[in-house]
Amino acid sequence: MSKRRSLVAANWKMNGSLESIGQLVGAISQGVTQGTESEVLICPPFVYIAELAGLLKKTDIRLGAQNVSHLESGAYTGEVAPSMLKDFACEYVIVGHSERRMLYSENDVRVAEKFIAVQANGMIPILCIGELLEERESNCTEEVIARQLDAVIELAGIMAFKAAVIAYEPVWAIGTGKTATPEQAQEVHEFIRLRLARHDHETAEGVRILYGGSVKADNAKQLFELADIDGGLIGGASLVADDFLTICHSVR
Repeated sequence: MSKRRSLVAANWKMNGSLESIGQLVGAISQGVTQGTESEVLICPPFVYIAELAGLLKKTDIRLGAQNVSHLESGAYTGEVAPSMLKDFACEYVIVGHSERRMLYSENDVRVAEKFIAVQANGMIPILCIGELLEERESNCTEEVIARQLDAVIELAGIMAFKAAVIAYEPVWAIGTGKTATPEQAQEVHEFIRLRLARHDHETAEGVRILYGGSVKADNAKQLFELADIDGGLIGGASLVADDFLTICHSVR
């Protein structure tokens, strides 16, 4: 098995102020400087990307975005093109987050188009996939995961995953305080890797698969010790410096 460097990605969602993000980044960057084996990434709201680009310039912390348009330019009020994110040194972009799928009706094809647009602009997509509570209770988890993965493979090709990250986020565990058991999380992560391996074994072994279902300071170590979990996509806990740093230092 290839050695995959863990990635801990902060998704700040629609939180923060100019004052609070400066304090938060200062505390996080100091903690990361003191040593962590994981790669650390922050994805702030769009309006703070320029500010973070400056704050993170002399740190080892990566900068990303939470969303992007699949289009490059034009009369699309309120949209942000991938080339615009690239202008501000973004390296990663989250695509297909469950909140985008549910609240903004982004389907599998649109997510795949965003995935392609991100890579076309030299950035790394973090592809979010995961099932709803009713889908898990109906034993449809693998069917849902396969459909979401296959949509991207069909449009982008399996080799596109050599320059991508996957985040498994059981929708029923996001912001609810519920968390999949380590065994449940590992089971799905293993399925994702095996699904990719049907097309190309080397790509499947190399891709990083993050867990994104309410990772906290007190459960990160147990999750990150599992064979197919390569870090986390962190929501609420990333807004508290001490909690986020504990997660960053919990990598195997």
